Amino acid sequence: MQLSRIAVAGASGLIGSALVRSLTADGHEVVRLVRREPRDETEVRWDPGAGRVDTAGLAGCDAVVNLAGAGVGSRRWTDAYKKQIRDSRVNGTTALARAVASLDEPPKVFVNGSAMGYYGETGDRVVDEDSPAGRGFLPELCVEWEAAAAPAQEAGVRTAFTRTGLVVGRGGGAWGKLFPLFQAGLGGRMGDGGQYWSFIALHDEVAAIRHLLETDGLSGPFNLTAPEPLTNREITEAMGRVLHRPTLFSVPAPVLRSVLGEMAGDVLGSARVRPKRLLESGFTFAFPDIEGAIRAA
Repeated sequence: MQLSRIAVAGASGLIGSALVRSLTADGHEVVRLVRREPRDETEVRWDPGAGRVDTAGLAGCDAVVNLAGAGVGSRRWTDAYKKQIRDSRVNGTTALARAVASLDEPPKVFVNGSAMGYYGETGDRVVDEDSPAGRGFLPELCVEWEAAAAPAQEAGVRTAFTRTGLVVGRGGGAWGKLFPLFQAGLGGRMGDGGQYWSFIALHDEVAAIRHLLETDGLSGPFNLTAPEPLTNREITEAMGRVLHRPTLFSVPAPVLRSVLGEMAGDVLGSARVRPKRLLESGFTFAFPDIEGAIRAA
């Protein structure tokens, strides 16, 4: 599919900023959704909390990508912050999906963020896009988040969901916090280290989103994770090898729960997620292994 004008919500985040760089480098016109007054014609005003979008600014867009949302790992999960996480995703998606559906000429494709948190705790069990949602805050959030895109789907817009894993990148997310620790020689496994972490290199995350944008017929959920998940222990060892640092430290599970509260479940939990539909669609990973992903970052 040929695309030229693409609107991106969440363009300032780790994934969004990398996506914008990739698109603009290839000559696409990118329109950023912003909450403040737009500075020029490359920005469109929206207020996800209030459900408002300047639909005139979306006119002529071939695609809309929604990556906006409060950071899941940014702070302790109080009831107030869990509400902020939920509202920023569900309300924002609802607003964008309704705006897309209201256009006289809707975009060809709507790619909406989601997360591997959809599956919840999987233990050693391998899950893919055919697996059911898990239980708990993150799975319930992801179900509601994806359902909020219904107006766009009902308007006939091809809609894809990115159930993203742990993105290996320096500028944010889990690895944005891990790299400084490991480089200082303070890195180590979390808990017993046996829990599976489903990771993806930032380069592959952006390439996968572009694959969903540009490939006709791709809709529904896609796991954006590397082909083979690894345990936290295996990833810790790989970090030590690549960065040439010791990995002697470990953080006991009770300490993590004390510091992080409910969010500790996301760190200690196991998510053995595979990208079945992404691979079947013909996508090729540039950095399928963890050492390559770490070096790329």
